[in-house]
Amino acid sequence: MNLDSQDLLNNLKLPEFDYVRQYVHNFPVNTLLGIGAAAAFALWYATRYKALKPAFDVTMQSIEIENGDRARRSAILSDNELIIYYYDDVKTVYDAFQRGLKISRDSPCLGARKPNKSYEWITYKQVADRAQCIGSALLQQGFKPAPTQFIGIFAQNRPEWVIAELGCYTYSMVTVPLYDTLGADAIVYVINKASLPLIFCDTSEKVKILLMSSEKGAIKTIKTIVIMDPFDLDLVEQGKNCGVTIFSLKEFEDLGKANLQDPVPPRSEDLSVICFTSGTTGDPKGAMMTHKNVISDCSAFVKVTEKVVNLNKSDVLISFLPLAHMFERVVECAMLTNGARIGFFQGDIKTLPDDIKTLKPTVMPVVPRLLNRMYDKIISQANTGLKKWLVNLAFRKKEAELKSGIMRRNSLWDKLVFHKVQGNLGGKVRLMITGAAPVSANVLTFLRAALGCQFYEGYGQTESSAGSTLTLPGDWSAGHVGAPLPCNLIKLIDVADMNYFAAEGEGEVCIKGPNVFSGYLKDPEKTTEALDKDGWLYTGDIGKWLPNGCLKIIDRKKHIFKLAQGEYIAPEKIENVYLRSEPVAQIFVHGDSLQASLVGIVIPDPEVLPIWAKKKKIIGTFEELCKNTELKNLILEDLQKLGIESGLKTFEQVKGIALHPEMLTVQNGLLTPTMKAKRPELRKFFQSQINELYTKM
Repeated sequence: MNLDSQDLLNNLKLPEFDYVRQYVHNFPVNTLLGIGAAAAFALWYATRYKALKPAFDVTMQSIEIENGDRARRSAILSDNELIIYYYDDVKTVYDAFQRGLKISRDSPCLGARKPNKSYEWITYKQVADRAQCIGSALLQQGFKPAPTQFIGIFAQNRPEWVIAELGCYTYSMVTVPLYDTLGADAIVYVINKASLPLIFCDTSEKVKILLMSSEKGAIKTIKTIVIMDPFDLDLVEQGKNCGVTIFSLKEFEDLGKANLQDPVPPRSEDLSVICFTSGTTGDPKGAMMTHKNVISDCSAFVKVTEKVVNLNKSDVLISFLPLAHMFERVVECAMLTNGARIGFFQGDIKTLPDDIKTLKPTVMPVVPRLLNRMYDKIISQANTGLKKWLVNLAFRKKEAELKSGIMRRNSLWDKLVFHKVQGNLGGKVRLMITGAAPVSANVLTFLRAALGCQFYEGYGQTESSAGSTLTLPGDWSAGHVGAPLPCNLIKLIDVADMNYFAAEGEGEVCIKGPNVFSGYLKDPEKTTEALDKDGWLYTGDIGKWLPNGCLKIIDRKKHIFKLAQGEYIAPEKIENVYLRSEPVAQIFVHGDSLQASLVGIVIPDPEVLPIWAKKKKIIGTFEELCKNTELKNLILEDLQKLGIESGLKTFEQVKGIALHPEMLTVQNGLLTPTMKAKRPELRKFFQSQINELYTKM
């Protein structure tokens, strides 16, 4: 059948199309098809997925200030004036919530769920009212509306945690978080150090721990405990016997409601929280954080990401990283400031995947351990030649887009390969942030491509309110921790005995700014070790400035030792290289001045090892594989290969390893609550394996 232009237009019967029909009446079909193709191309061009343009110049991300001992500031700043407040009306954490309350228009604020149920939400107004009731009850019980009044919170992440905290801030009080992974002795130490008279607890089990210590006379300060969960009445009697009054949270709120008081908001310079850090040795240290510390750090993040993130009340955060740590607190502060929602996991890490799928978060702070498991799971599932080829191809294609600034989840490769991992996170994540420990460059790059969302890496410490550097929007390269946040300066100082010199762009990382803490609670000696007279915080980390002004963490000052020949060894640097080995979940590298070489204890990934071993034609249960000498030697070869590729010196390579089938955890006392290795405990725990390895050399 032959078509002409009239056939193609015969349905255009409206009068306004008459002139069109007349104009194109004699157009051949080929011309019309060409016009259609051009129109289709124009439509595609106008609606194509565009690159996320860098908000700033990523070729020079920090600037050295004049006469500042080579200190560098963020290039985002127009001068040397550090940012303290982003919003004029937000100068305390209390202000942050009040702003969220105003702009949210009473939208949902905090959410929780029961097993196999949907999330249930309470609004910003409900949170504000309950917080005021809790704070009023504290006043009714005789506590002072002042930053000298410390109140403990001993609970997992949940809405009541935030409500209790806001109740304290409504009346200028200071929160002191406790967490059970500190250990019973450390909890007693913190309570006594901070002289806590009242503690909010989530469960009866935690209350019993406190009462038992009170009965023994180990704790002398607790007068009141408020319990969030239901409890047996005999617990009230047990409390009376210890001189401790016990309330349910509902009773406490009702008490405050009957004695409601006007808020007494804190000032910016007032203390906000005493955040106790669990070091690898010694008693916990209580970092004294002001409202200014927290808000300046939060403000700096908002400033860096203002043109590309724009947090708002449609955003949802999944809260599972401990609220007892500054990282989670700063992220949640940013969410509440912008009227967003926070959904809490059920408290069991095993149900976290289901919580995430149900909540469908848009914002997700994570730690490297979780990222490593996500990466290992994706790689291990590519267990055939075809699947591995397809995953690698999909990654290369998505990585190429990433380098062009394109981040998306709707490409062919997302639909074919990465849809499942994206679905496991709910399918709506647009912002991820990782910190707390190093993450390998290949894992970060792979997950940035696979997840198709903005993914930032930061660096800092509790003492710098969690963050002091952050990767910039538009710079999606890996292998560094970004540039200084605009709330602080960073300088490197000489560490001569390790051959690091500031003049060469290497040295110990030091931080100064409004986000840096004021010292440790009742511990002037430790404060002097951490802070100098000019306010510089000494981190103990070794950094290196890259040509684009980014910081790369390359070593650790505190965890170094000498081998018999006199070479200095930084085990954490070596461990970070070896963690890139596919079957390795954790590793502990050991050496001392009596030995000429290093040895390692490898904890294989139970999900990945059987698959990896099968590729090497070795079959067995996980326990059997951990005892297999041939497999152990293959893993050692893989580690040494990675070491060579990463530029480790010969004396930095392990010469022998042992495989251990059980993970290092906080619960077995081998990791700190921030997932750092307790090296003295690890050395003691693995002493027999270490001795055997050296004997065989």
